[in-house]
Amino acid sequence: MVTNDATILKIKHEVLYEVAKLAWEGKLEEGKDDIPYKMIPGPQAQFRCCIYKEREIIRQRVRLASGLCPTGHDSMNVVQVINAACEECPIASYLVTDNCRKCMGKACQNSCPFGAISMGDFRAHIDPNKCRECGKCAQACPYSAIAHLERPCKKVCPADAITYDENGLCVIDEKKCIQCGACIHSCPFGAIGTKTFLVDVINLILAGRRVVAMVAPATEGQFGTDITMASWRTALKKVGFADMVEVGLGGDMTAAAEAAEWAEAYKEGKKLTTSCCPAFVNLIRQHFPTLTDHISTTVSPMCGVSRMLKAQDPETVTVFIGPCIAKKSEALDLNIQNNADYALTFGEIRALMRAKDVELEPEENSSQGSSVYGKRFGNSGGVTNAVLQSLKEMDEDISPNVLRCNGAAECKKALMLLKAGRLLEDFIEGMACVGGCVGGPSKHKTELEAKKARDLLIGQADDRKIHENLKMAGADGVAMGR
Repeated sequence: MVTNDATILKIKHEVLYEVAKLAWEGKLEEGKDDIPYKMIPGPQAQFRCCIYKEREIIRQRVRLASGLCPTGHDSMNVVQVINAACEECPIASYLVTDNCRKCMGKACQNSCPFGAISMGDFRAHIDPNKCRECGKCAQACPYSAIAHLERPCKKVCPADAITYDENGLCVIDEKKCIQCGACIHSCPFGAIGTKTFLVDVINLILAGRRVVAMVAPATEGQFGTDITMASWRTALKKVGFADMVEVGLGGDMTAAAEAAEWAEAYKEGKKLTTSCCPAFVNLIRQHFPTLTDHISTTVSPMCGVSRMLKAQDPETVTVFIGPCIAKKSEALDLNIQNNADYALTFGEIRALMRAKDVELEPEENSSQGSSVYGKRFGNSGGVTNAVLQSLKEMDEDISPNVLRCNGAAECKKALMLLKAGRLLEDFIEGMACVGGCVGGPSKHKTELEAKKARDLLIGQADDRKIHENLKMAGADGVAMGR
């Protein structure tokens, strides 16, 4: 996972490891309360004001790692605030700095429509109880003496879902949150995390259930050129998974189904959006509900592979592995039949593996479960390329114009145009993360580093066609509608 703070990541991964280790030993219930004391032995605090606060943060992280809300309240939202870790961010968005000259013109005071600005002995003062954060004072100041101090979590949230309570603690509005996970790694205090399915997956493996891993196409290149899909299959089988399937195959399945849907919509003059990015779908449903009829009815690649596996054996438990947080919310969506049972991030699956002393090891790139188009499904524009290729293979004589949205900001702009009836393009490809899935919040390497390794690995794949690959995998008869 990419972040500017290695300390936060170290603590997060250590908690995941300790929880996974106890779960594998069947001792989680009796041992979880000891984790805070093991990680924070004391007597001196390492990062916070005291060891008691540090231990409380660990305790809340243990709850998240166990699939629970950190403070015990009931919530289905995957993204959660670790209240004990949220601190020291400025409550006021606008602050008068030392640049203030207390000038005679009082431009800031005169521009404020709420009477929030008064003159102190040396500088202007903003009353946070009256301020409505309109920003007019900052615009009016000739010395640029008023700074806009926006919290990093709020700044990166594309859905305006983050507010604060009376104590200044971060609050996530679950009716607005699209569960993209952008806020998680932006917080310099590590105060936002996500519930995990780590313990559930371990318990199912220990119970002898047939648990199959489904590895996202964005995985290739995340761990260098030596770690291939074959490496993942070997490691996951050592852990106890019955098998591993590339979700790139699901990309082929989605491309074929969506191509047929696009062809029909194009002839009818109906505009559609893609449906494979759950954060993008959440954005439409929660912020543009009048556009839900424009969402493609084709399920995501994750769901397509899960349906294929469950058709072969209804008792199979399917677990998605990738860099996406929103996939967890998709797995919890009870309205999608035979979807993945669980979703894990790279950090979570590696904690599960390390707790069993299993590591990813270099292995020849001998495994190919999807076409090159399916493998690139997680790139921005990858869905469009795959669907256009599928249309070509189907001999559909159409040339649709597609708006490829790279990141949530571009997605919102496109949806506003569609809502206003001013969208020129025929279809919208929506990817909430910049770069596509490869730029997901739980990516292991930077997008550029991963791209170099990924392009090399994918370049070694053969050029089989999408529909040819579906027939080879026996996946061309799976129902892909919602």
